[in-house]
Amino acid sequence: MQNDKEMLERIETLRQQLANETAATKEAVEELRIKYLSKKGLIPALMADFRTVPAELKREIGQKINELKNEAQERINALKESFESSDGDIDVDLDLTRTGTPVSCGSRHPLTLVRNEIISIFGSMGFTIAEGPEIEDDWHVFESLNFPPDHPARDMQDTFFIDRDKADVLLRTHTSSVQTRTMEHTQPPIRIVCPGRVYRNEAISARAHCFFHQVEGLYIDRNVSMADLEQVLLGFARRMFGPDTRIRLRPSYFPFTEPSAEMDISCHICGGKGCALCKGTGWVEILGCGMVDPNVLKNCGIDPEVYSGYAFGMGVERIANLKYKVKDLRLFSENDVRFLKEFESAH
Repeated sequence: MQNDKEMLERIETLRQQLANETAATKEAVEELRIKYLSKKGLIPALMADFRTVPAELKREIGQKINELKNEAQERINALKESFESSDGDIDVDLDLTRTGTPVSCGSRHPLTLVRNEIISIFGSMGFTIAEGPEIEDDWHVFESLNFPPDHPARDMQDTFFIDRDKADVLLRTHTSSVQTRTMEHTQPPIRIVCPGRVYRNEAISARAHCFFHQVEGLYIDRNVSMADLEQVLLGFARRMFGPDTRIRLRPSYFPFTEPSAEMDISCHICGGKGCALCKGTGWVEILGCGMVDPNVLKNCGIDPEVYSGYAFGMGVERIANLKYKVKDLRLFSENDVRFLKEFESAH
């Protein structure tokens, strides 16, 4: 029969051995586990001899063997964790799917900066933002804006049609479609700006792209005149390009305005003296504008005998080119982080 004193001494001896055990490698930890806890280990051997312990001592000795087993398991787990946490100093919270090199952050896109500045300027004049779908129908893009089906002005804009079998479903060529939608559902006074992306089937080059961005404006009320339009555009130009900026309006043609004009600003590079940007003229064209044609008002359910209005539209890329002196339009759509970082200070 197993002497109870001998059993207690064996338990205490194993406890002291465990407290002093160390391991230099993962393999050594595994050897310790086998030594103490495997089926043929030292602690299972104690449990096998436990059967010979007198009945009155089984509770005391059994409790001490269980405590020893738990201590052995905790000691081996601690040694194992020390290796797992120190392997190559790997942080368990580290995302190992991330790139190994730092990723440079870009900045707000220059077109976003310019668009927001345009909206802010007109917002201070009482204009609110209106938006509409990019996939449009012929009525809102062309016909309601005084483009009859056989009108030659349709050739001014090479259009992307969505479905060859449905010629009236297309990608909008200008944000004027937002103006017609607003006029259909809103009674004057109307004072809105319409920012958005537009599409035209053009060859991509340094000066053109198949998509670009516009901000168009519309004001309709009683007794609106060309003088009102001129003052609003002068205020915009001076806030965008500087207080000394001058403007001029040249007669032009758009189907949806009458009279129509192109607006030039005095070149802010040379101050109107003549340079490469303004091609020696001292002036740079930035937008088209005019008084809303009475037919457009009528098409949208507004009485042209009571109300009049003006409209204008500009390309955001055009304004950004002039403001930041970017010569190649394609840079705006390439999303090169090096290019975008140049505009961090413009925020």
